[in-house]
Amino acid sequence: MGTEVPTELYPAERLTRVREAAGRAGLDALLLTPGPDLRYVTGYDALQLERLTCLVVPAAGEPFLVVPRLELPAARESRAGALGVELVPWDETDDPYALVAARLPRQAGKVAVADRMWAVMALRFRAALPGAEQVAAGGVLRELRIRKSPAEVAALREAGAAIDRVHRRVPGFLKPGRTEREVGRDIADAIIAEGHASVDFVIVGSGPNGANPHAEPSDRVIGAGEPVVVDIGGTMPSGYCSDSTRNYCVGAPPADYAAYHAVLREAQEASCQAVRPGATPEAVDAAGRDIIAAAGLGEHFFHRTGHGIGLETHEDPYIVAGNTEPLEPGMAFSIEPGIYPGAHGARIEDIVVCTRDGFERMNHTPRETVIVD
Repeated sequence: MGTEVPTELYPAERLTRVREAAGRAGLDALLLTPGPDLRYVTGYDALQLERLTCLVVPAAGEPFLVVPRLELPAARESRAGALGVELVPWDETDDPYALVAARLPRQAGKVAVADRMWAVMALRFRAALPGAEQVAAGGVLRELRIRKSPAEVAALREAGAAIDRVHRRVPGFLKPGRTEREVGRDIADAIIAEGHASVDFVIVGSGPNGANPHAEPSDRVIGAGEPVVVDIGGTMPSGYCSDSTRNYCVGAPPADYAAYHAVLREAQEASCQAVRPGATPEAVDAAGRDIIAAAGLGEHFFHRTGHGIGLETHEDPYIVAGNTEPLEPGMAFSIEPGIYPGAHGARIEDIVVCTRDGFERMNHTPRETVIVD
């Protein structure tokens, strides 16, 4: 990810806030290898390699980025380079873990490692810093990442519009006699064509496969009169993700499907309307779940109502029973109840952002079943 990424998404002051958060947590340093935390702090979408790339954020002192020398040009051209982060290259015969250890306090007592750090790297750091307790960095960065800035909300809005454009193209791909896999390939191509940098997932669940929330596209042939669940998402050039589920039917849907989809539509709207500052995720979950249960379909809704989204498709906050952390403006998450009786299934998913007086949807395609002639 280079300097073409909007600077407001990765402001220079974020490094200062991260360093201050590390100090409040009693850490000597944060150690962030490639992944969403490194992208959040610096905007650098570094390659995941066996060679160590690691941003070191000391609680006292200036941050520095340790990179393999062959990755130095990419680091210089990235947002991290534009921020003026010190770049510390290492050569093939160097020990980069010892290099990091040598620049930290001799008696470092506690360091936080990136949640997505490879285990082999965490173990190498443990050997290089034998006196330091290791904790997960997510506990520190969560409090910063969970509330999206206006620039981040704008990036999610752009992602939502892009995936909406893909859903508008789906009816052209759904024809009786085509396989789920064939439709999935067309959708994946459309995700890129409509502005995403990468395809994260494509679910095309026809007939009974629609009752499996995480069904992989298969060689099953889509038949006339069959409902199809399409859940798709990707990552934009900004680094922010899209995720939206809609329901289609090739011809008129079965009567029982139409009946429970109407219940699902009501439940999804109720959960969206429950989003506001101070509301709890479990209350948002209950708003829709209670409607589904009252219709006698509670056993067919067996997953949480939603998940946070940002630089990752799944992150905090999670919209689930037991989560009593009050919602705050800037929190972004999915609302996606589902009903899966077995012969077919349905799920409706929008990304929403909690605002000062309620919520904003990021997705705007029809939530009713789209009938494909």
